[in-house]
Amino acid sequence: MLYNFLVPFSQDFTLLNVFRYITFRSAGALIFALIFTIVTGPWFLKKLTELKLGQPILEYVPEHQSKAGTPTMGGLLIMAGALLSTLLWADLGNVYVWLTMFVFAGFGVVGFVDDYTKINRHTNQGLTPHAKMLGLFIVSVIAIGLLLLQPAYSSKLSVPFFKEFMPDLGIFYVVFAVVVLLATSNAVNLTDGLDGLAIMPVVLCVMVYAVFIYVAGHASFAQYLQVPAVPGVGEVTVFCCALMGAGLGFLWYNCYPAQVFMGDVGALSLGGVLGFLAVLCKQELMLILAGGVFVLETVSVIMQVGFFKATHGRRLFRCTPLHHHFQKGSHPLPESKIIVRFWIISVLLAIASLSVLKLR
Repeated sequence: MLYNFLVPFSQDFTLLNVFRYITFRSAGALIFALIFTIVTGPWFLKKLTELKLGQPILEYVPEHQSKAGTPTMGGLLIMAGALLSTLLWADLGNVYVWLTMFVFAGFGVVGFVDDYTKINRHTNQGLTPHAKMLGLFIVSVIAIGLLLLQPAYSSKLSVPFFKEFMPDLGIFYVVFAVVVLLATSNAVNLTDGLDGLAIMPVVLCVMVYAVFIYVAGHASFAQYLQVPAVPGVGEVTVFCCALMGAGLGFLWYNCYPAQVFMGDVGALSLGGVLGFLAVLCKQELMLILAGGVFVLETVSVIMQVGFFKATHGRRLFRCTPLHHHFQKGSHPLPESKIIVRFWIISVLLAIASLSVLKLR
C-alpha cells in the first residue's frame, strides 16, 4: 500500500524515489514485520492462553511432557506480520506477490484446521493424513497452474552447476512443482519438534531464496550469474524479507524455553511457501542443499520406517525425526545444544547455497 500510494508522488518529491527500489522496500518490510511481531507478541500470547489453545504432547517424547499446555498456533503471528508487511511495502500490482501470499495463506488455513482439530479433541491427532494432504494438494495445484499461465514463466528445470542443461518438463512440471511444495511443507513440519529448531533454518533458507529471487528478477544479474531470468519475480524479495522479519520476531518468543509453538499453521505455511519460492526462481533442486536440515530430518524418518519393516522391529535411530535421536540414549544432549548445533549447520548450508551462484 505504501508503494502504490507513494510512488505516484515520486516525480514531485525526490525523497519518495527510494520507494521505487526493491532493496529499500525489502529492508522496510523486514524491519516492520520484526517490530510488529515483537510488539504484538505479548497480546497474542495472552489471547492464546485465554482461549486455552495449548499444545498436546506426543507420548513417545516424555522429555517434553513439561511443555504440555504451552500455547500453540503461533504461526498465526508469523502470518500476520509477514502478510501485513508485504501488503504495506510490496507492489500489489505484481502477480507473483499475490501467488506467493496465496500459497502462504492457503497452506496456513490447512494447518489452522489441523491445529484446531487437535485442540478440540485434546489429542495430538488432528486431520487425517489424507485430508491434510488433499487440502495442501488443492492449494498447490491452483498456485502452480496459475504460475504456469504467466508468459514470463516456463516449465524448464534448472539444474545446479550446469549452465546449459535445462530440460523442459512440459505438463510434468506441474507434478514436479506440486511435489516440491508438499515435500517441503511436511519436511518443515517434521523439523518443528524443539523450541526454535525449525524457525531459524526457515529464516536462513528464505534469506537464500530472497537473493536468488532478486537475481532472477534482475535481467543484468541473471545474465551475469547465468541463472534463469524470470522478469517481475524480483518483487517477491519484499515478501521474503517480510517473512524473515516475522520469523525472527516469532523466535523472540519461541526460543528455548518456548513461550509459544508455531503449530501446523506455522510449519505447513512456512514449508509450503518455501517450496513455492524455490519454484518461483527456478531453483527447486537447490532446496536439497539450502534446506539440508529439513532433508536430514525427513530422510531419518524414511530410513527408520524402512529399516524397521525390513528387520522386523529393529531401529536404525533411537527415535525420529533426527533431533529426537540426540535426546535419547545414555548420554542425551541438552535440548538447547541440539537446537544451536542444527542452527550452525543451517548457516553453513545457507553459505554453501549462495556460493553456487558462481559455481556454474
